[in-house]
Amino acid sequence: MKRILILNTGGTFSSQASENGLAPSITGDEILAKLGIVQEDIRLTVEDYCSLDSANIMPEDWVSIARKIADSLADYNGFIVIHGTDTLAYTSSMLSFMLQNIQVPVVVTGSQMPLNAPMSDALMNLQCAVWMAVSGVPGVFVAFDRKIMLGCRTSKVRTVSFNAFESINYPDIGEVNAFGLQLYTDRKPKMARINLQTDFSSRIAVLKVFPGMDLDIFSFLQDRGYEGVYIEGFGLGGLPFMKNDITAEIRKASDKGLPILVGSQCRYEGSDLNVYETGQRILDCGGIPVYDMTQEAVVTKLMWVLGQTKKYDQVRWLFGSDLVGEVTLK
Repeated sequence: MKRILILNTGGTFSSQASENGLAPSITGDEILAKLGIVQEDIRLTVEDYCSLDSANIMPEDWVSIARKIADSLADYNGFIVIHGTDTLAYTSSMLSFMLQNIQVPVVVTGSQMPLNAPMSDALMNLQCAVWMAVSGVPGVFVAFDRKIMLGCRTSKVRTVSFNAFESINYPDIGEVNAFGLQLYTDRKPKMARINLQTDFSSRIAVLKVFPGMDLDIFSFLQDRGYEGVYIEGFGLGGLPFMKNDITAEIRKASDKGLPILVGSQCRYEGSDLNVYETGQRILDCGGIPVYDMTQEAVVTKLMWVLGQTKKYDQVRWLFGSDLVGEVTLK
């Protein structure tokens, strides 16, 4: 008998019409009744963790969900988190870092339409999540639109289409087709026990560079005690170094121990700071490359890393390490 725990956090999946628009209100029991029997040797348990639009899911919720899963490992063979789509990729990324070495599947899913709406994608997404949860493949995943994606590689790329999520710069883990669940991975449980690490820092900033950007923002962030900054540069990660010399600001910050991460505004194919002069200047000034990580993975990894250490050299080392499959190092 495979035992699966479903944690319902709300989102569109659990929403119904209200006088203020769609709002989460469907309970776990209603979800189970709608789902019906998936397979006789699977026992599903649903707990209503919360009933929130995912815009209201905060880092403290990531901690609670991670601890709930870790505390329940002896009782279940897999876990599903029903989640709103807007911040789903942040949650799946952070759970990947907080639940390192987990030996069972943790599958995050949601939907673009409420469960009770005609033509909804909710039931199929949940069914796919159940099949992945009983697969025994360890790790944190996203199940959506019949695809299984690595949690730390997933991004929401469309607002209303059913194929709202994609695996960025990394192949899908699997798919559901006419032959059932097809997995394209050789991931096996590690011998090490789960390494539950839920400390984090939210004292970070994300900056999207634009031509003519005022450089005062850097001194402001340092004066206000921010502990890390992620800059989305142009193309392969380039930043201006002439009229608006952002590289000089990176050097000042790095010399004071403030880690500055640099990636690309482009979603696909990643950044490479070794190609152009502007990128090499960034590296020379202490900028830390993020390679082909998603924006969600960079943000959550930075929050998680700063929860483990504030030392610049250690932050740099951890961002030069592939912890859970979140990055392809060059």
